Parts: sequence; C-alpha cells; structure tokens
Amino acid sequence: MTTTPLPITLDDVRDAAARLKGVAHRTPVLRSRTLDALVGSEVLLKCENFQRVGAFKFRGAYNAASRLTPAQLAHGIAAYSSGNHAQAVALAARELGTTAVIVMPDDAPRSKRQATEGYGAEIVTYDRYGGDRVAIAEALAAERGLTVIPPYEHPHVMAGQGTAALELFEEVGELGALLAPVGGGGLVAGSATAAKALYEGIRIVGVEPEAGDDTRRSLAAGRRVEIPVPRTIADGQALHTPGELTFSVNRRLVDEIALVSDDEIRAAMRFAFERLKIVVEPSGATPLAALLFGRTGPLPDRVGVIVSGGNIDAGRFARLCGEGARDGA
Repeated sequence: MTTTPLPITLDDVRDAAARLKGVAHRTPVLRSRTLDALVGSEVLLKCENFQRVGAFKFRGAYNAASRLTPAQLAHGIAAYSSGNHAQAVALAARELGTTAVIVMPDDAPRSKRQATEGYGAEIVTYDRYGGDRVAIAEALAAERGLTVIPPYEHPHVMAGQGTAALELFEEVGELGALLAPVGGGGLVAGSATAAKALYEGIRIVGVEPEAGDDTRRSLAAGRRVEIPVPRTIADGQALHTPGELTFSVNRRLVDEIALVSDDEIRAAMRFAFERLKIVVEPSGATPLAALLFGRTGPLPDRVGVIVSGGNIDAGRFARLCGEGARDGA
C-alpha cells in the first residue's frame, strides 16, 4: 500500500528558514522553574509573541509572499484573517514593495485592525457569523487581479510556520513532546512536519479551546468536520473546520488534541504575565493552559511549547486577566 506524500517536508521548512533569515526574528526560548515544578517536566517556551507583528504568522506570510512573481507583486496581495495573518501579510507586502487588501471580521480586536492598517493595508470587513471570508477575498482578487495568500491552507505558509519549531530544536535539542495551538492547523502542521522528521518518537499535541474543537472532532471522525463558528476568547482559533491541506498533515502527524476552557486560558495568560513577565494573547496561551491544568496525558521529561502570539490591547488584556481571577495558576 502506498501512502500519499504530504504537502510539505522538512526540506520545505528548511528552505523557508533560509528565506526568512535576516527578515523574521529568531525568537527567544524562555523557561520558568515555577512552571517546571507545577508541570513536573522541563518546559521550553518558544515565544513567538516576540516575532515581527507579534505572532508566528509573519513566518508563513513572508515565505509565501516572497515567492510571488514580479507581475503578481505588481498587482498586490489579498488575504483574510481575524488579525495576526492580516498583520503578517500587510507587513510582508510592505517589505516586498507591494500592497495588500485584507478581509477581516467586523468584530476583530481593534488593536489588530489598527496594526494591520498601520502596515498600509486596505481593510474590508464582514460578519464572522454570517459572511464567507474566503468568497469575499476571492471575489476581490478576481476583480483587482490580486494573489490570495490564505492564513494556513498553503504549502509555503505551512512550511514558514514550521520554522518556529525548527529554531526551537536547533536551540534546545531533542524534546519528548511539542505543544502548539490549533486554529486552521498551519502552525501545528508545519511544526509536526519538522518535529517528526527530526525526532520520530516525539509526541505532537495540538491545543484547541473547548468551544472550537473542530480539529479534535475531525481527527476522531477521520474526516474534516464542520462545527458552528465558535464563541471563545481565543479569536485566532474561532474556526468552524480545519483546512484541507493542514488536515492531511495533522491526521498523520498529530498524536493528540487537548482542550482548554476560556477560564483556563485566562489563568494561563495571568500566569505568563505574573511569572514569565510576558504578554500572551488568548490563542497563544492555550498550550500553556493545557500544561497548567493537566489537559494532556503524562508528559515526558522535556516539553516544548510554541507561544504563538501576543497581540492584545491593554484594555482587553486587563479585562480578560481580571475575569475569574483566583489564587494559584
């Protein structure tokens, strides 16, 4: 029996890393003895909240955009995103001397919209719960001759996202497990591609909010499952179904999906702020929440965590961290 080749390989991730060298930040890896003691493992946190645009998304956006032809760049780029990919494409477009049109939900966090506009992008809004962002972006692209760079459903985007994990392994060596947030699935797909190629026995754990468990349901069913658009504070993970390409990778390489509640995400954000002295947005805090609240199975001695982003304004951060605050984690 033959196995269908996956859409990306370790070589694709390495090629993306070479393309991103000197353009993307090589983000820090942090540790906390308090966290290690709570979890019972050595935890290595790859902090993509220090990446350009404040999230891992710049890696995939730039890797894809930098491969466009001069003619494509001359016409411009289109994208759709709740915020981080929007900013990433806007900045990548600016770096490459072109323009970007971004389709964003009308309830996207204000800070993310303002940052996207600050990078020079045009914003087109839609209703997250009633509109079709893909159709809107594709219609704009057809009308204006733009090239669409999707937030996860693209081999170059997935490979770019995987460079975060590749950097982590280069810095800290072999790990027994790697945790990453799961939205559309691009980050965990790219990360798992690099991880499994380097360390066959590593355990890949994706983390979703309880209200948005489309990937968990899809893996259990063996096919992509659609759910209602979830209502969760983790806006970057408020998706109704996994991507087709990303799911083709994740169904073969992801070992487990852990679920966390919004209250657990808030607690993880507080822990990161108070103990690690870093600001993490809700989606970026989901893997940390899974560790703090024991939502994974038994952990190995060394665990890697991709903290995917820190794009949240001060007012929302304060509100979320203050809601349901209690002693402990």
